Amino acid sequence: MTRTQVHEHCKLKRYIWELPVRWCHWINVFSIVTLTATGAFIAHPFSVAHSASDFAMGWVRFLHFAIGYLFTVSVVSRMIWLLIGNRYAGWREYFPMLTARGRAKLRDMFRYYLFMSHQVPETIGHNPLAATAYFLVFCIYIVMILTGFAMYAQHAPGGLMHRSLGFMYALFNTPTLHLLHHSLPWLLLGFVINHVYSAWLMDIKEHGAEISSIFSGYKFTLKKEDE
Repeated sequence: MTRTQVHEHCKLKRYIWELPVRWCHWINVFSIVTLTATGAFIAHPFSVAHSASDFAMGWVRFLHFAIGYLFTVSVVSRMIWLLIGNRYAGWREYFPMLTARGRAKLRDMFRYYLFMSHQVPETIGHNPLAATAYFLVFCIYIVMILTGFAMYAQHAPGGLMHRSLGFMYALFNTPTLHLLHHSLPWLLLGFVINHVYSAWLMDIKEHGAEISSIFSGYKFTLKKEDE
């Protein structure tokens, strides 16, 4: 038996990603794709209807708003799961820099991505660099949700949503709300490209079922990672 075969033989099948984590992940994927497509149409409309009675822009806006609510529920649900989920879904995963071990693993992963090391720092859940990026992505999610609903609420000044988001109008004027809401998706697009590439890379390098784990919840990991 070769060294690689021994290494693979020692790996254990572990349940890492719980069902709520997987559901939120795929709902977010669907929401981001749909919101980006409909948002691009709203920002740069073009004729797709045979007549004004087809109400094309109205349906696109309705879909954008409806998926916006779905996306908000998904993000809030995932934030709740940060507090009640397993150790791999917990909020501590997103702040590896708070512990000496986390900082060391963060440094090792950073060195690997910069081609300064050929050794892949194997982790069970999120690797520290990815977890830090996910925290920033969640911050973008929150800003996108707040700016989106702040613009949406302007159709009913004095309403419950408009009053609840009063702090947004105090911080930003309407053009700035639009600028933020239309600019941040470009950062998300860059993240998505890197996310898919990194997941594929780690799946090849670690042989831990990185990609399939977001469907099944299971990864193959070394026992020493839990010690």
